[in-house]
Amino acid sequence: MAIKNIKDKPGTHIEIDLSGPQGNAHVLIGLAKQLSKRLRYDHDHTERIVDEMMLTDYEGLLFTFDREFGSIVTLWR
Repeated sequence: MAIKNIKDKPGTHIEIDLSGPQGNAHVLIGLAKQLSKRLRYDHDHTERIVDEMMLTDYEGLLFTFDREFGSIVTLWR
């Protein structure tokens, strides 16, 4: 067992309304970077996620975001 800092604990479940300002592609990319940092992904992993999100259209961005962070973020249309 390890004793960890409470600041390193992932936050509670996040909900995002895609029809509002939080559903903006730039906001979602920024959130992906923040979550990657909180989940302690290495720089290369984070960059691959962001690159894939930016590679395609909005639906592809959502697919990648949901695949990577769907366990802690709910996206609402």
